[in-house]
Amino acid sequence: MSEEVATRNFAVVPPAGPAKGPVYAILFTLGTCHLLIDIIAGLVPGVYPMLKSAYGLTFSQIGVITLTNQLTSSMVQPLIGYYTDKHPRPYYLAMGMLCSLFGILFLAYAHDYPSIVISATIVGLGSAVFHPESSRVARLASGGQHGLAQSIFQVGGNFGFALGPLLAAFVVLRRGQSSIAWFAIDALVTMGLLWGVGRWYKKRVAARAKAKAVAPVASPLPRVKVIWTMAILLILIFSKYIYLSSFTTYFTFYLISKFHVSIQNAQVHLFLFLGSTVTGILIGGPLGDRIGRRYIIWFSILGVLPFTLALPHVNLLWTGILTVVIAMILSSAFSAILVYAQELVPGNVGMIAGLFFGFAFGIAGIGAAVMGKIADRTSIFFVYQLCAFLPAAGILAFLLPDIDSKKHRSSKDIYGEQGGAHVEDQLPINEPQV
Repeated sequence: MSEEVATRNFAVVPPAGPAKGPVYAILFTLGTCHLLIDIIAGLVPGVYPMLKSAYGLTFSQIGVITLTNQLTSSMVQPLIGYYTDKHPRPYYLAMGMLCSLFGILFLAYAHDYPSIVISATIVGLGSAVFHPESSRVARLASGGQHGLAQSIFQVGGNFGFALGPLLAAFVVLRRGQSSIAWFAIDALVTMGLLWGVGRWYKKRVAARAKAKAVAPVASPLPRVKVIWTMAILLILIFSKYIYLSSFTTYFTFYLISKFHVSIQNAQVHLFLFLGSTVTGILIGGPLGDRIGRRYIIWFSILGVLPFTLALPHVNLLWTGILTVVIAMILSSAFSAILVYAQELVPGNVGMIAGLFFGFAFGIAGIGAAVMGKIADRTSIFFVYQLCAFLPAAGILAFLLPDIDSKKHRSSKDIYGEQGGAHVEDQLPINEPQV
């Protein structure tokens, strides 16, 4: 086999015996930690109705709180991912939770609008440290089943973000703003679990260092094609997370204004929406491993369009039904998008995770701020009519190249019908000690 063929194909290594399966102890611990940290993240929008009433905030100010929280996370995550790709830091995961701990305590005793904004910023910083590194660890523990691993990891986060508003409704709204401090226990438990994950990760870092000579460096596509493919993926993330931010920030206000439900009733509806994303994530990741991530991305974004268009025009019962359907379909995409992007730029797992998590959070924050301005000038109902058209961007998914088949063909070209695997999937897996 010529050197030219080897270099132009997707980076693979020869089969190294039977592939080991996912390290479920690590994956489920990461999922649990993701749940716990996103309970704190979901708690912030969950207390918006209380803060709006207590401090006389406008929709624009609510949007700015979300913007600062998400924008902090979006700017820091790619930088952390880029740095730790080159210099792994196994215990950054646990140390990042200190920011979440301080942020939640600051929010509990915030007494004016600026202090609320500062506390939301600190919480966002904790999230920024957690996501790129934990996504890398999930991939290392995947055993080659990257979509499954990302789904397990992300399910915890989505369920935690769904629990945040529910806990806000039944704990914080009943006992007052200072009861937010109780969630410091959540942050301390998460730090302990992540310290254990860091011990396992440290051993994997040592194994990767020994295998450095065969690390993958090539992409399945030419550089120009990689750039415009990444641009399409970011546009799809834009449409998905602008729409999602309309729910996480303003859905309770929409329900209260349109259907005159109580705050707690509205929070339960928000929980149903956010909780339903769990099902979509569980389906989307493994299904992407089986049938190809491009198809999952296309279906998830464009397939939700008829339901988003119908949502602003139905009664309360159908609003509940449609939000569950929308959540399930729309949430199935992110695992597929993230793994697809990581396959495009192999060897940069942390940077890609940081870029996509960061962009998702940042665009959601910007979207929340813009929608707050629109709601103040028009109405909260108009916001949902406008956002209903965003999933139409899913038509761009037709332009995504089928890198799954390219990767498969490259493996067979070099090693025959048995194919190959990424070097990161061939490294020895130490027994988890969590």
